[in-house]
Amino acid sequence: MSADARSAQALSGQEQPPAPRTSRRKDVVTFPELFDLPTIVDLCTAGKAVGVSLGTAYKLVQAGRFPCPVMRLGHRYQVPTAGLMKALGIELVAVDPDDVADGAAFAARVR
Repeated sequence: MSADARSAQALSGQEQPPAPRTSRRKDVVTFPELFDLPTIVDLCTAGKAVGVSLGTAYKLVQAGRFPCPVMRLGHRYQVPTAGLMKALGIELVAVDPDDVADGAAFAARVR
């Protein structure tokens, strides 16, 4: 909050409650976001998915210890999403659209 905003707040006699903290960090990939990834991601995204910084991801790749296959395409590292998901213990199983509709209907009834 800026000094002017604090001054105006003090003059009005009303204190604003602090902004709520969110638990969602920008440096990680959430479970739902994993399923929206393209077929190949950059090393930064793969690192976020496994919970390491980009610097650590580069070190792991160079040591041959990154938890999933990494491809070097030109001067960039790329990671196939299927290998990333497997390393995270997430199975890539085909989902029938009818199952999605049935699941959504069930979820609506449970609420």
